Amino acid sequence: VPCHPFRARQHRWRCSDVTFHCSEWALCQQWVQTIREQLTALTSRPKHLLVYINPYGGKQQGKCIYEQKVAPLFACASISTDVIVTEHANHARDHLKTEAELKKYDGVVCVGGDGMFSEIVHGLVSRTQRDNGVDQNSPEEKLVPCTLRIGIIPAGSTDCICYATVGINDPVTSALHVIVGDSQPMDVCSVHHNNTFLRYSVSLLGYGFYGDVLADSERKRWMGPARYDFSGFKKFLTHHHYEGAVSFLPATDTLGTPRDKTRCRAGYVILYAYNLLCKYEVGWGVVRGKFLAINAASMSCACPRSPKGLSPAAHLADGTTDLILVRKCSRFNFLRHLLRHTSKDDQFDMTFVEVHRVRRFRFTPRHCQNDSELDLRENGKQLFSQICRDHPACSSAYSSWNCDGEILPHAAIEVGVHCQLIKLFARGIEEQPLFEDLANPPCAL
Repeated sequence: VPCHPFRARQHRWRCSDVTFHCSEWALCQQWVQTIREQLTALTSRPKHLLVYINPYGGKQQGKCIYEQKVAPLFACASISTDVIVTEHANHARDHLKTEAELKKYDGVVCVGGDGMFSEIVHGLVSRTQRDNGVDQNSPEEKLVPCTLRIGIIPAGSTDCICYATVGINDPVTSALHVIVGDSQPMDVCSVHHNNTFLRYSVSLLGYGFYGDVLADSERKRWMGPARYDFSGFKKFLTHHHYEGAVSFLPATDTLGTPRDKTRCRAGYVILYAYNLLCKYEVGWGVVRGKFLAINAASMSCACPRSPKGLSPAAHLADGTTDLILVRKCSRFNFLRHLLRHTSKDDQFDMTFVEVHRVRRFRFTPRHCQNDSELDLRENGKQLFSQICRDHPACSSAYSSWNCDGEILPHAAIEVGVHCQLIKLFARGIEEQPLFEDLANPPCAL
């Protein structure tokens, strides 16, 4: 049996060949036929996939990674594919929204980074809502879950979503998760401004520090991935804080808290189903003040540089997001908070940091009770100068929202979490096995 997957070290999966010896040809044929029948009966395994390749992301190796590492595995598993190499930004999103014949496929696979995955999510979710007559501009609307699963083959400059859902950024491992038909539900946040839909978010919404870093780094794309380090250091030294009010609907019915150290692992879907059955609402809370950062983490946001992530106990599919508020503090204390992301210490164990597990939240900047005409991308500098003259006590009037690596055009937003809106070809991060003997690895099937 060729392409027999097994678990190697550190969440990495690999293929091996398993050889059966039989002295009788008729019995051998019976074995082959039985194996084929059993594989055919596994309805969770995809038979036909729609694949989008971003040839420009990361080190521009997406097409090569797919052709050399992924396509041979799909062929070995008898998976047929329709491959589209994207030609411009939002090519995959627009094709999914309008042209793709989705009924032909068992799933959609993207070869690229977090930006490419975001395109797939926006295209697939928008298409599903349109086909079901759902108004995406209504913040209170209940969205219809997508039926097609999404596979991520990491090939970008940032692959945080793959890392947080599989445990490693490795194309072969991700391809094998697709082949065996894994399914991991995942929450999606919808972001609105004045009853107008802006974007979906699956990982991080960041205002203040993370928004400033992204906005600054976008002007330095010529630097490559190093631009994030440069802009991060620059914005740390700038140390801007922003005034505003955060209102939120707490998720008091969940089985955990952001500080309970219970990490999201494979098999937690049972717990999430229980959450849906016992959900009830309490009143909204409000926090006003000066903030260095306001972050909403719908997953751990783990990555190689921050193995635990921004919120280590955040769960993938419980219908909540962890709202992290970092109040104005000294530059030294903020550095301590940032360094906690790279260590095993509790990054929330600081007097100027608070975290809430919520189902919805809103943010309104202090000097922007109604910024319906505010477009930060076009008029940010002019408005910034005018507002600071009008409000001299304000360090900086507005930051930008970093929504999964994209800048939002408005500062005042409303966010709602949609439980298990999409499904991935993944199973969450598995607990590491006690054995490390690769000479006799266990079967992943």
